Amino acid sequence: MILAWGLTLNVRADDGLVRAANLQADAREAARRQVPILILYSSAFCHFCERVKREYLVPMHKDRAYRKRVIIREVEMSSTRPLTGFDGKPTTEGAFAAASKVIMVPTVKVYDTRGNETGDPLVGLLTPDYYFGYLEAAIDEGLRRVRGR
Repeated sequence: MILAWGLTLNVRADDGLVRAANLQADAREAARRQVPILILYSSAFCHFCERVKREYLVPMHKDRAYRKRVIIREVEMSSTRPLTGFDGKPTTEGAFAAASKVIMVPTVKVYDTRGNETGDPLVGLLTPDYYFGYLEAAIDEGLRRVRGR
């Protein structure tokens, strides 16, 4: 699986992640599939965000094996795009990021099917050599929490 993932590293970041629009609907889908939701909090001018997307999250998003393990969404911190929160209330991407206490980008948080964080966030790029392992650990913890193991 790691070899297959590594072969997809040339995917361009502008092929993109799905921007969060309705997290309540995403949570229902996550509950149906018994998977967590990973949200990348980003900024339009953050080159580290682009690197996290290009080298890690876009390849994961495109990999069928990861689609069975996690739902991946992106929230832009300064965006005024409408967003429905986990609670069903209308907000914006920026307001949701602020309410989620995100102050640095890139930040990755993993949530259960009720919108509760399943572990510590990944803030910054950290050590690039280990970042994939950090993402894997966060997804695994999210799966454990969602599936009650």
